[in-house]
Amino acid sequence: MDLSTSLTLPTLIFLAAILYASVGHGGASGYLAVMALFGVAPAVMKPTALTLNILVSLIALIKFYRAGCFSWRLFLPFALTSVPLAFVGGSIVLPTTLYKPIVGVVLIYAAARLFFSAGKPQAAEPRAINIPLAVFFGAVIGLLSGLTGVGGGIFLSPLLVFLRWADVRQTGGVAAAFILVNSISGLLGHFSVVSELPSFIPVWAVAAVAGGWLGAEFGSRRLGNPALRRLLAAVLVIAGLKMILG
Repeated sequence: MDLSTSLTLPTLIFLAAILYASVGHGGASGYLAVMALFGVAPAVMKPTALTLNILVSLIALIKFYRAGCFSWRLFLPFALTSVPLAFVGGSIVLPTTLYKPIVGVVLIYAAARLFFSAGKPQAAEPRAINIPLAVFFGAVIGLLSGLTGVGGGIFLSPLLVFLRWADVRQTGGVAAAFILVNSISGLLGHFSVVSELPSFIPVWAVAAVAGGWLGAEFGSRRLGNPALRRLLAAVLVIAGLKMILG
C-alpha cells in the first residue's frame, strides 16, 4: 500500500465513522465501500469491517444509552435470534465470486436507504412491537450480517421506522446495540480467518474510534446532516458497482 493510500483510506474511514455513528450505526457498509474502492482483498474485508464495527458501535451505544435513546423491549427480540445466526453467517467463507456481488448489492441498498431517508421528517407516534415478527427478522438480518461483515443496522433501522416500532433517536440506540452484538458474534464465527487482518488495522481502528466518538456525540442529540448522508450514498453506489462489476 503506497503512502497516499495509507493516508487516504483511514481518513475516509474516519469520515464514514462520523456519519454512521451519528445515527447509531457502526459503519461497516462504509468501511466495506472504502476497502472496495481501494482494492482490499475480499478475505480481509469482512473481519476488518466487523472489527471496526465493534469499536464504533460500542461508542455509539454508550452515547445513545446515556441520552436515554435505548429500549431493552425493542432490542431483545431481535438479538435473540440474530446473535446465533450472525455466528453461523460469520463462519461461512463465501468464494470471492459470490461475496463481491452480495456485498455490492448490500452497499447499493445501504446507499438507497441513506439517500431517501436524509432529511426525512419524524414518523407518527411509535406503536407496540410485534415480538414474533421481530424474532423472525432478527434471524434473517443476523445471518446476512455474518455473511457479509455488516452489523445489520442498515436493515434494522429502516425496519423499526417503517413499522413504527421506534422513533428515530431510539432507533439509533437500539441499532447500536444490535450492531455491537452481531458484529462480535460474526467475528467470532469468522475467527479462523482473523489472522488475515492487515497489519495496519490499528491505524484504521484509531480513525474509526475518533470518528465514531464525534459522530455519536452529535447524533445522540441531533440527526445526521442530510447533505453528508447523500454524499456517502453516492460513494456507496460507486463501491457497490465496483464490487458487482469488478
